[in-house]
Amino acid sequence: MTETSAQDAKAAQLQKAQAVVKQLQTALGDVVKTSPDNLRLVLISLLCRGHLLIEDAPGLGKTTLAKALSQLLALRMKRVQCTPDLMPSDITGISIYNATEHKFDFIPGPVFSNILLADEINRATPRTQSALLEAMAESTVTSDRKTYNLPSPFMVIATQNPVEFSGTFPLPEAQLDRFFMRLSLGYPDETQEIDIMMGQLHGHPLDKLKPLINEATLSVLQKQAEKVTISEPMVRYISQIVRETRIQPGVRLGVSPRGSLALMRAARAMAMLKGKTSVTPDIIPSLLEPILGHRIVFRDSSLNQPDSRKEFWNKITTSVAIPDFPEAEESGYY
Repeated sequence: MTETSAQDAKAAQLQKAQAVVKQLQTALGDVVKTSPDNLRLVLISLLCRGHLLIEDAPGLGKTTLAKALSQLLALRMKRVQCTPDLMPSDITGISIYNATEHKFDFIPGPVFSNILLADEINRATPRTQSALLEAMAESTVTSDRKTYNLPSPFMVIATQNPVEFSGTFPLPEAQLDRFFMRLSLGYPDETQEIDIMMGQLHGHPLDKLKPLINEATLSVLQKQAEKVTISEPMVRYISQIVRETRIQPGVRLGVSPRGSLALMRAARAMAMLKGKTSVTPDIIPSLLEPILGHRIVFRDSSLNQPDSRKEFWNKITTSVAIPDFPEAEESGYY
Protein backbone atom coordinates (compact mmCIF):
# COMPACT_ATOMS: atom_id res chain seq x y z
CA MET A 1 0.00 0.00 0.00
CA THR A 2 1.41 3.39 -1.01
CA GLU A 3 1.74 6.25 1.46
CA THR A 4 -1.08 8.15 -0.25
CA SER A 5 -3.48 5.20 -0.18
CA ALA A 6 -2.63 4.57 3.49
CA GLN A 7 -3.44 8.18 4.31
CA ASP A 8 -6.72 7.91 2.38
CA ALA A 9 -7.65 4.75 4.28
CA LYS A 10 -6.86 6.43 7.59
CA ALA A 11 -8.97 9.46 6.63
CA ALA A 12 -11.89 7.18 5.64
CA GLN A 13 -11.73 5.36 8.99
CA LEU A 14 -11.69 8.63 10.90
CA GLN A 15 -14.67 9.90 8.91
CA LYS A 16 -16.66 6.79 9.81
CA ALA A 17 -15.76 7.24 13.47
CA GLN A 18 -16.70 10.91 13.27
CA ALA A 19 -20.11 10.02 11.84
CA VAL A 20 -20.83 7.56 14.66
CA VAL A 21 -19.82 10.06 17.34
CA LYS A 22 -21.96 12.72 15.67
CA GLN A 23 -24.94 10.33 15.97
CA LEU A 24 -24.17 9.95 19.67
CA GLN A 25 -24.00 13.71 20.09
CA THR A 26 -27.34 14.21 18.36
CA ALA A 27 -29.06 11.53 20.45
CA LEU A 28 -27.53 12.92 23.64
CA GLY A 29 -28.70 16.40 22.68
CA ASP A 30 -32.28 15.15 22.35
CA VAL A 31 -32.26 14.34 26.07
CA VAL A 32 -29.78 16.80 27.61
CA LYS A 33 -30.50 20.39 26.64
CA THR A 34 -27.15 22.14 26.71
CA SER A 35 -24.75 23.62 24.19
CA PRO A 36 -23.23 21.43 21.43
CA ASP A 37 -19.80 22.37 22.78
CA ASN A 38 -20.62 20.80 26.15
CA LEU A 39 -21.91 17.62 24.52
CA ARG A 40 -18.78 17.43 22.40
CA LEU A 41 -16.59 17.74 25.48
CA VAL A 42 -18.50 14.93 27.21
CA LEU A 43 -17.86 12.67 24.24
CA ILE A 44 -14.20 13.65 24.17
CA SER A 45 -13.90 12.42 27.78
CA LEU A 46 -15.49 9.15 26.70
CA LEU A 47 -13.18 8.74 23.70
CA CYS A 48 -10.13 9.46 25.87
CA ARG A 49 -11.17 7.02 28.61
CA GLY A 50 -11.25 9.94 31.01
CA HIS A 51 -13.29 10.75 34.10
CA LEU A 52 -15.66 13.68 34.05
CA LEU A 53 -16.48 16.18 36.79
CA ILE A 54 -19.60 18.27 36.27
CA GLU A 55 -19.95 21.27 38.55
CA ASP A 56 -23.39 22.86 38.59
CA ALA A 57 -26.24 23.89 40.80
CA PRO A 58 -28.87 21.21 41.50
CA GLY A 59 -31.46 20.41 38.85
CA LEU A 60 -29.50 21.25 35.69
CA GLY A 61 -29.39 17.76 34.16
CA LYS A 62 -26.13 16.31 35.50
CA THR A 63 -27.66 12.98 36.49
CA THR A 64 -29.73 12.84 33.30
CA LEU A 65 -26.55 13.23 31.27
CA ALA A 66 -24.88 10.23 32.94
CA LYS A 67 -27.97 8.05 32.53
CA ALA A 68 -28.41 9.03 28.88
CA LEU A 69 -24.78 8.24 28.09
CA SER A 70 -24.98 4.79 29.69
CA GLN A 71 -28.19 3.95 27.82
CA LEU A 72 -26.81 5.07 24.46
CA LEU A 73 -23.76 2.85 24.96
CA ALA A 74 -25.58 -0.11 26.53
CA LEU A 75 -23.24 0.06 29.50
CA ARG A 76 -23.81 -0.84 33.13
CA MET A 77 -24.25 2.27 35.25
CA LYS A 78 -24.46 2.46 39.02
CA ARG A 79 -25.23 5.54 41.05
CA VAL A 80 -23.93 6.54 44.46
CA GLN A 81 -25.57 9.39 46.31
CA CYS A 82 -22.73 10.97 48.27
CA THR A 83 -23.58 12.10 51.79
CA PRO A 84 -21.44 12.93 54.84
CA ASP A 85 -22.12 9.49 56.37
CA LEU A 86 -21.13 7.54 53.22
CA MET A 87 -18.26 5.12 53.95
CA PRO A 88 -15.44 4.13 51.54
CA SER A 89 -16.67 0.53 51.56
CA ASP A 90 -20.08 1.76 50.36
CA ILE A 91 -18.30 2.57 47.08
CA THR A 92 -15.55 -0.03 46.71
CA GLY A 93 -17.14 -3.04 48.40
CA ILE A 94 -16.75 -5.01 51.61
CA SER A 95 -15.48 -8.41 52.76
CA ILE A 96 -18.00 -10.55 54.64
CA TYR A 97 -17.10 -13.65 56.60
CA ASN A 98 -18.41 -16.89 55.08
CA ALA A 99 -19.07 -19.16 58.06
CA THR A 100 -19.63 -22.22 55.85
CA GLU A 101 -16.28 -22.02 54.05
CA HIS A 102 -14.45 -20.23 56.88
CA LYS A 103 -13.19 -17.41 54.71
CA PHE A 104 -13.96 -13.84 53.79
CA ASP A 105 -15.86 -13.20 50.56
CA PHE A 106 -15.49 -9.87 48.82
CA ILE A 107 -18.80 -8.25 47.86
CA PRO A 108 -18.12 -5.73 45.06
CA GLY A 109 -19.45 -2.23 45.54
CA PRO A 110 -21.05 0.05 42.92
CA VAL A 111 -17.63 1.07 41.59
CA PHE A 112 -17.63 -2.27 39.75
CA SER A 113 -19.58 -0.92 36.79
CA ASN A 114 -18.84 0.67 33.43
CA ILE A 115 -20.09 4.10 34.45
CA LEU A 116 -20.13 5.15 38.09
CA LEU A 117 -22.20 8.21 38.80
CA ALA A 118 -20.95 9.79 42.03
CA ASP A 119 -23.74 12.27 42.65
CA GLU A 120 -22.78 15.35 44.68
CA ILE A 121 -19.31 13.97 45.34
CA ASN A 122 -18.30 16.98 47.40
CA ARG A 123 -20.94 16.14 50.01
CA ALA A 124 -18.90 13.05 50.93
CA THR A 125 -16.09 13.38 53.46
CA PRO A 126 -12.47 13.51 52.23
CA ARG A 127 -11.93 9.96 53.49
CA THR A 128 -14.73 8.66 51.29
CA GLN A 129 -13.68 10.80 48.33
CA SER A 130 -10.24 9.22 48.50
CA ALA A 131 -11.78 5.77 48.02
CA LEU A 132 -12.01 6.61 44.32
CA LEU A 133 -8.35 7.58 43.85
CA GLU A 134 -7.05 4.09 43.00
CA ALA A 135 -10.10 3.26 40.89
CA MET A 136 -9.75 6.42 38.81
CA ALA A 137 -5.99 6.18 38.34
CA GLU A 138 -5.50 2.45 37.84
CA SER A 139 -8.97 0.94 37.27
CA THR A 140 -8.43 -1.35 40.24
CA VAL A 141 -9.71 -1.69 43.80
CA THR A 142 -7.60 -3.08 46.65
CA SER A 143 -9.36 -4.67 49.62
CA ASP A 144 -7.82 -6.86 52.32
CA ARG A 145 -4.49 -6.90 50.44
CA LYS A 146 -6.16 -8.22 47.27
CA THR A 147 -6.44 -6.20 44.08
CA TYR A 148 -9.49 -6.49 41.84
CA ASN A 149 -9.72 -5.21 38.27
CA LEU A 150 -12.63 -2.97 37.36
CA PRO A 151 -14.71 -3.60 34.22
CA SER A 152 -13.61 -2.10 30.93
CA PRO A 153 -14.59 0.49 29.91
CA PHE A 154 -14.70 2.29 33.24
CA MET A 155 -15.65 5.92 33.66
CA VAL A 156 -16.49 8.04 36.69
CA ILE A 157 -18.97 10.84 36.13
CA ALA A 158 -19.03 12.89 39.31
CA THR A 159 -21.28 15.83 39.98
CA GLN A 160 -20.71 18.50 42.55
CA ASN A 161 -22.47 21.59 43.76
CA PRO A 162 -20.48 24.83 43.88
CA VAL A 163 -18.25 24.76 46.96
CA GLU A 164 -19.89 27.84 48.41
CA PHE A 165 -23.06 25.80 49.00
CA SER A 166 -23.48 24.63 52.61
CA GLY A 167 -22.57 21.09 53.60
CA THR A 168 -19.85 20.51 51.00
CA PHE A 169 -16.21 19.38 51.22
CA PRO A 170 -13.94 20.79 48.48
CA LEU A 171 -12.18 18.09 46.48
CA PRO A 172 -8.43 17.91 47.21
CA GLU A 173 -5.93 18.67 44.44
CA ALA A 174 -4.92 15.00 44.08
CA GLN A 175 -8.54 14.05 43.42
CA LEU A 176 -9.17 16.91 40.99
CA ASP A 177 -6.06 15.98 39.00
CA ARG A 178 -7.51 12.53 38.33
CA PHE A 179 -10.52 14.00 36.58
CA PHE A 180 -9.79 14.24 32.90
CA MET A 181 -12.17 17.15 32.46
CA ARG A 182 -14.37 19.52 34.42
CA LEU A 183 -17.27 21.34 32.85
CA SER A 184 -20.46 23.15 33.71
CA LEU A 185 -23.68 22.60 31.79
CA GLY A 186 -25.05 25.95 32.92
CA TYR A 187 -28.64 27.10 32.86
CA PRO A 188 -30.56 26.38 29.63
CA ASP A 189 -31.65 29.27 27.45
CA GLU A 190 -35.35 30.00 27.00
CA THR A 191 -35.78 27.71 23.99
CA GLN A 192 -33.97 24.83 25.70
CA GLU A 193 -36.01 25.22 28.89
CA ILE A 194 -39.24 25.10 26.92
CA ASP A 195 -37.97 22.00 25.10
CA ILE A 196 -37.25 20.39 28.47
CA MET A 197 -40.79 20.97 29.68
CA MET A 198 -42.45 19.96 26.42
CA GLY A 199 -40.33 16.83 26.24
CA GLN A 200 -41.62 15.64 29.61
CA LEU A 201 -45.33 16.24 29.11
CA HIS A 202 -45.86 12.54 28.49
CA GLY A 203 -42.98 10.78 30.21
CA HIS A 204 -39.23 11.26 30.25
CA PRO A 205 -37.03 11.22 27.09
CA LEU A 206 -34.77 8.70 28.83
CA ASP A 207 -37.57 6.13 28.60
CA LYS A 208 -37.39 6.25 24.80
CA LEU A 209 -33.62 6.17 24.49
CA LYS A 210 -32.21 3.12 22.69
CA PRO A 211 -28.57 1.95 22.55
CA LEU A 212 -26.66 3.20 19.52
CA ILE A 213 -23.35 1.38 19.97
CA ASN A 214 -21.93 -1.44 22.08
CA GLU A 215 -18.68 -1.85 24.01
CA ALA A 216 -16.82 -3.22 20.97
CA THR A 217 -17.76 -0.21 18.84
CA LEU A 218 -16.77 2.16 21.65
CA SER A 219 -13.36 0.48 21.84
CA VAL A 220 -12.91 0.98 18.09
CA LEU A 221 -13.82 4.67 18.40
CA GLN A 222 -11.34 5.14 21.24
CA LYS A 223 -8.59 3.52 19.18
CA GLN A 224 -9.46 5.71 16.18
CA ALA A 225 -8.98 8.82 18.30
CA GLU A 226 -5.52 7.55 19.20
CA LYS A 227 -4.64 7.24 15.49
CA VAL A 228 -4.98 10.97 14.91
CA THR A 229 -1.54 12.34 14.09
CA ILE A 230 0.09 14.81 16.44
CA SER A 231 3.42 16.22 15.33
CA GLU A 232 6.41 17.02 17.51
CA PRO A 233 5.86 20.79 17.10
CA MET A 234 2.32 20.36 18.42
CA VAL A 235 3.52 18.28 21.38
CA ARG A 236 6.07 21.00 22.13
CA TYR A 237 3.32 23.64 21.84
CA ILE A 238 1.18 21.80 24.41
CA SER A 239 4.18 21.38 26.71
CA GLN A 240 4.99 25.08 26.54
CA ILE A 241 1.41 26.05 27.37
CA VAL A 242 1.37 23.74 30.38
CA ARG A 243 4.75 24.98 31.57
CA GLU A 244 3.48 28.55 31.35
CA THR A 245 0.80 27.72 33.95
CA ARG A 246 3.57 26.93 36.43
CA ILE A 247 5.30 30.32 36.24
CA GLN A 248 2.35 32.71 36.17
CA PRO A 249 2.45 35.11 39.16
CA GLY A 250 -1.13 34.35 40.18
CA VAL A 251 -0.56 30.58 40.33
CA ARG A 252 0.48 28.63 43.43
CA LEU A 253 0.35 25.16 41.84
CA GLY A 254 0.55 24.69 38.08
CA VAL A 255 -0.57 21.86 35.82
CA SER A 256 1.10 18.47 36.32
CA PRO A 257 2.42 16.20 33.53
CA ARG A 258 -0.86 14.30 33.85
CA GLY A 259 -2.51 17.46 32.58
CA SER A 260 -0.11 17.61 29.62
CA LEU A 261 -1.06 14.06 28.65
CA ALA A 262 -4.76 14.82 29.08
CA LEU A 263 -4.54 17.90 26.85
CA MET A 264 -2.72 15.92 24.16
CA ARG A 265 -5.31 13.12 24.24
CA ALA A 266 -8.19 15.58 24.20
CA ALA A 267 -6.67 17.43 21.24
CA ARG A 268 -6.50 14.21 19.21
CA ALA A 269 -10.12 13.36 20.02
CA MET A 270 -11.25 16.88 19.16
CA ALA A 271 -9.39 16.69 15.85
CA MET A 272 -11.23 13.48 15.02
CA LEU A 273 -14.60 15.04 15.86
CA LYS A 274 -13.76 17.95 13.57
CA GLY A 275 -12.88 15.65 10.68
CA LYS A 276 -9.13 16.20 10.89
CA THR A 277 -6.44 13.55 10.56
CA SER A 278 -3.94 15.58 12.60
CA VAL A 279 -3.96 18.02 15.50
CA THR A 280 -3.70 21.72 14.64
CA PRO A 281 -3.05 24.70 16.95
CA ASP A 282 -6.55 26.15 16.61
CA ILE A 283 -7.94 23.13 18.51
CA ILE A 284 -6.06 23.87 21.74
CA PRO A 285 -7.62 27.11 23.14
CA SER A 286 -11.14 25.67 23.57
CA LEU A 287 -9.72 22.76 25.60
CA LEU A 288 -7.61 24.72 28.08
CA GLU A 289 -10.29 25.53 30.64
CA PRO A 290 -12.11 22.15 30.71
CA ILE A 291 -8.89 20.10 30.69
CA LEU A 292 -6.51 22.25 32.73
CA GLY A 293 -8.59 24.72 34.74
CA HIS A 294 -9.35 22.40 37.66
CA ARG A 295 -5.70 21.30 37.94
CA ILE A 296 -4.42 24.76 38.93
CA VAL A 297 -4.35 26.25 42.42
CA PHE A 298 -4.50 30.04 42.21
CA ARG A 299 -3.05 32.56 44.63
CA ASP A 300 -5.38 35.18 43.22
CA SER A 301 -8.88 34.39 44.52
CA SER A 302 -10.38 36.35 41.63
CA LEU A 303 -9.28 33.49 39.31
CA ASN A 304 -11.12 30.76 41.20
CA GLN A 305 -14.18 30.95 38.94
CA PRO A 306 -13.90 29.60 35.36
CA ASP A 307 -15.62 32.66 33.90
CA SER A 308 -12.90 34.90 35.31
CA ARG A 309 -10.04 32.96 33.70
CA LYS A 310 -10.48 33.99 30.06
CA GLU A 311 -7.85 36.71 30.36
CA PHE A 312 -5.53 34.23 32.12
CA TRP A 313 -5.74 31.78 29.21
CA ASN A 314 -5.41 34.55 26.64
CA LYS A 315 -2.21 35.70 28.34
CA ILE A 316 -0.79 32.18 28.21
CA THR A 317 -1.70 31.48 24.58
CA THR A 318 -0.32 34.82 23.39
CA SER A 319 2.96 34.23 25.24
CA VAL A 320 3.56 30.88 23.48
CA ALA A 321 4.58 30.87 19.83
CA ILE A 322 2.14 29.00 17.58
CA PRO A 323 3.94 26.23 15.67
CA ASP A 324 4.19 26.68 11.91
CA PHE A 325 3.87 23.44 9.97
CA PRO A 326 1.80 22.21 6.97
CA GLU A 327 -0.81 20.38 9.07
CA ALA A 328 -1.95 23.73 10.49
CA GLU A 329 -3.74 24.47 7.22
CA GLU A 330 -5.89 21.34 7.34
CA SER A 331 -9.63 21.98 7.55
CA GLY A 332 -12.76 19.94 8.12
CA TYR A 333 -14.92 21.39 10.88
CA TYR A 334 -18.49 20.41 11.57
